[in-house]
Amino acid sequence: MDTGNPVSVTLIGEAASFVAMLEHVSKAAPLAKPVLVIGERGTGKELIASRLHYLSERWEQPLVKVNCAALTESLLESELFGHEVGAFTGATRAHTGRFEQADGGTLVLDELGTIPLRMQENILRVIEYGEFQRVGGSNTLSTDVRVVGATNEDLPRLVQAGRFRADLLDRLAFDVIHVPPLRERPEDIPTLAYHFAVNITSELKRTVFSGFSPQAEAALVGYDWPGNVRELKNAVERSVYRAEDPSQPIADILFDPFASPFAPPETHAENPDAGPVEQSAGAVSPVPIPDDFRAAVDDFERQILEGALRRAQYRQTTAARMLGLSYHQLRGLLKKHGLPKTNRAASQAATGARESSH
Repeated sequence: MDTGNPVSVTLIGEAASFVAMLEHVSKAAPLAKPVLVIGERGTGKELIASRLHYLSERWEQPLVKVNCAALTESLLESELFGHEVGAFTGATRAHTGRFEQADGGTLVLDELGTIPLRMQENILRVIEYGEFQRVGGSNTLSTDVRVVGATNEDLPRLVQAGRFRADLLDRLAFDVIHVPPLRERPEDIPTLAYHFAVNITSELKRTVFSGFSPQAEAALVGYDWPGNVRELKNAVERSVYRAEDPSQPIADILFDPFASPFAPPETHAENPDAGPVEQSAGAVSPVPIPDDFRAAVDDFERQILEGALRRAQYRQTTAARMLGLSYHQLRGLLKKHGLPKTNRAASQAATGARESSH
């Protein structure tokens, strides 16, 4: 249970989308209605849920959080609603559930989309009537709780698939707050990076953080951050603590902790089950002569770039490293060939091409 410290929910950012989201939070916070917080992994949904609590009239009451994906169905039921003595093997004493613990305050249901259907009905009853029973109990208990759900799932799609109750979604979705991904607020990346760097510098008991080199800042802003703020924090902290000379600005951003100089060479990437390729010594594969040499070279170059982007999951810094290029060289080639810089942009471009062909 979070005992409550408003300082712990400080959020950093000045991008228009981020500021608009915070204003939405401030407007929804004073109400006692359920709220959904939707966003990709690593965007800070739990911090937004906490902010809803601390800006409400319930801020002095308990803030209780449950990660619904971390528990089995039976454990989650006991964790949410509590249980009586003898409710199951090993239940030697009564257990107070999270709905009881959060009485008068806020209950945050993280990873909401993973809750089993059977339990969703019980949660709906608590939200509608403020009543529930402990596991193994017969007494009806009452609680006054504001429920905030957090998820990266598409809940309406889960309803269509029969994995989430439509009536529960209706009750939870009094209002829905969408947390923008980091790629939609690139102007906030340098500020966040500096904040994380200063914190890890202090943790390492160093006297000063010397900043980032221009190349490092460009790499930070140019990266797509599929893991969002959490991934940015890890990359910055990793880069600071592994810097060889802490008195100098950080020159290299260590995006991928799994990158290894000892990785085995990739062979037969398209068909890993294929056997070794046998070719007689001196054999030369025939190369077709193109009608337009420059166009053929451009086309080949474009194919290589597209393949590298896909394999790097559209992480430009990773793609540049794979191709032996600098980050700026890759950016120049992408611009030359008019290639999209993100997977989403590629998808939109493909959609537009299909529509124009009809």
